[in-house]
Amino acid sequence: MLVDSHCHINFPDLAARLPEVLANMRQNGVSHALVIGVSRPKYPEVLALAEAHDNLYATVGVHPDDPDAVEYSEDELVAHAAHPKVVGIGETGLDYHWCQGDLTWQHERFRTHIRAARRVGLPLVIHTRESAADTVRLMREENAGEAGGVMHCFTESWEVAQQALDLGFYISLSGIVTFKNALQVKEVAQKVPLDRLLVETDSPYLAPVPFRGKTNEPAYVKHVAEHIAELRGLSFEAVAEATTDNFFRLFAKIPRP
Repeated sequence: MLVDSHCHINFPDLAARLPEVLANMRQNGVSHALVIGVSRPKYPEVLALAEAHDNLYATVGVHPDDPDAVEYSEDELVAHAAHPKVVGIGETGLDYHWCQGDLTWQHERFRTHIRAARRVGLPLVIHTRESAADTVRLMREENAGEAGGVMHCFTESWEVAQQALDLGFYISLSGIVTFKNALQVKEVAQKVPLDRLLVETDSPYLAPVPFRGKTNEPAYVKHVAEHIAELRGLSFEAVAEATTDNFFRLFAKIPRP
């Protein structure tokens, strides 16, 4: 059994063929998927998927890469988190790839999400891109470790991974780990303690080898786990079991089948 800990199957490429996407999950042993909230306008789509399917769950948050996004207040995030199918806060964090200049607004958005997660006791789903030092600094300043969570689609160095692990966070790897030149990510895949590792697709993006360049989907998380197993010298079954156990331990609001 596998779990896709981070996907966007409400996005048009996947939503248009949702029955096929869900059937492919079943055929590849992917029992659950976490559908990630990225904005206020998209959140109703995410929640509707979670409500309609026993094996889909949701998070609520505003992605860091849009300066014009309509924010959630801390109280609004807390209210949404009371829904039984909402199991995490995010996607939140920092992104300096798409955004430059005075990024105070981005820092404040991240702080709001951390504070909400601490209040409700749900894990954070953290995005960091070209912003690792500030991401970790704000996590420390806001005591993000009290909520815990996952560094999703991790592409930073092992040193950054260690800092996140020290704060009690999990590390989630995507299809990037299968890319030939992703040496830094492969190193992290080999070194992260097995009991702190998650796998994800971030679909419809970042399809793993052998589907690189095509539309990604939750079924393909199997290829992520297979490659990590190869890198670590473990069986696929060992990685699948560990990452699934880790997912249900972190997102404890989800009943374990």
